[in-house]
Amino acid sequence: MSIRAKLAWTFILLLIFGITAISSYSILFIRNYLLEAGREQIINDSEWLAITIQNLQPGPGFDTNLNEAARTSGYRIAVYDEEGVLFAEVPYSAELQAAEVLSENILQMIADRESTYLPDSEGSERLETYRSLDADQNPAAYLKVSILKDRLYEPIKTIRWIIYSGMFISMGLVILVSILFSRYISRPILQLESAARDIAGGNVNRTLNLDRKDEFGDLAASLNRMAERFRSDNEEIKKLYEKQRQFFADITHEIRNPLHTIAGSLEMLQMQSLDPGKRDHYLQTAMRQTERINRLFKDLLTLQRYDSDSYFIEKKTFDLSEIIRHVVELYRDEARLKGLSLRYDEAPHTVHADPDKIEQVIENLVSNAVKYTAEGEIGIVVDEYEDSVSVAIRDTGIGISPEHLERLFDRFYRTDKARSRDKGGTGLGLAVVKSILNAHGTDIRVKSKPGEGSEFSFDLSRG
Repeated sequence: MSIRAKLAWTFILLLIFGITAISSYSILFIRNYLLEAGREQIINDSEWLAITIQNLQPGPGFDTNLNEAARTSGYRIAVYDEEGVLFAEVPYSAELQAAEVLSENILQMIADRESTYLPDSEGSERLETYRSLDADQNPAAYLKVSILKDRLYEPIKTIRWIIYSGMFISMGLVILVSILFSRYISRPILQLESAARDIAGGNVNRTLNLDRKDEFGDLAASLNRMAERFRSDNEEIKKLYEKQRQFFADITHEIRNPLHTIAGSLEMLQMQSLDPGKRDHYLQTAMRQTERINRLFKDLLTLQRYDSDSYFIEKKTFDLSEIIRHVVELYRDEARLKGLSLRYDEAPHTVHADPDKIEQVIENLVSNAVKYTAEGEIGIVVDEYEDSVSVAIRDTGIGISPEHLERLFDRFYRTDKARSRDKGGTGLGLAVVKSILNAHGTDIRVKSKPGEGSEFSFDLSRG
């Protein structure tokens, strides 16, 4: 059974039971009220009937006047003499005629009371009163006034019809209102359930337009926020999946090229007729490609540790100038062979960082500067501030176009793929630099113009 049907039946049954209970109680209350009012009325009427009968003259006119009193009052009237023997009653009743003598018990109860005696009539069909008469004009000594209870309850028939008619009309309205109300209550629940089912099924573009200011509206807003979060997460997952797919494709490509070169070199070295000069050339080519693969896996290991190792860096205090001097000595000969000036004004600079990782950063930046600078100079400038030290590597190389700056630090991204591979690059150097500096709580900055050179800079804490 649907929730709408359950709500409708619940409201209908509750309201029907409530209306039925109220109607039954109302009828019972009116019945008791009419009976009590009838008891009071018959006592009062017995008073004036007693006075009337006491003053009736005996003779032919007695029965006529008695009958007129009964007709006027609507009661059945019975008159008894001193012995309690019935001698007149109107209207005529075979029932009263059979009980023509008052019992000793009733006579005693009448004698004990100066007013009208109303026996307990709970199990009787009639309401009766007894009263003694003080008649000087006729032999009447006792008066009995009675009426059927059904006559007292006659208004109930009309009232019951009114109540039952109203009850059935109310039930019809209750059923209609219950159905409408259950639909009103269940509609947002069904909408919420449908939206939740769609979202759980993967339809994260589902939105719920429920303009309500109650708990249903709050729940709808929460579902919309959840769907929005799922949409955002899905987009991120798609981007990550695309990056991962591209990442593996790039790795495959980066490894396949040097492996092909190594395989070709080894194939040429197997030739017996190869002259010594070409043999040395192919040996050097194979060694360079082997070093390139080694650098590739070294960079991959660094990035993997950055992504997963919370202890990726181990900071300590050291002199930054020693690391820079070591890197300058490492690349000085290569720069001299290209006619480049590699300049660094050595001075002590104390920083708090991971020395091995910072050396890797500076080495990558200097290596790129040497590779992409054809003439001019490469300078390493260090400036000290109150809480930090700024390091900048400047060159007079080919520069970088503005459209490449946004993705410059993406993994395997190259501004010129063919020329980068020719120079032995892995496409991961700047990504490694950014990862290391981000792990230190800082970032890499770049300024560049095509044909004018580039400047890469970063800050380190002084501890």
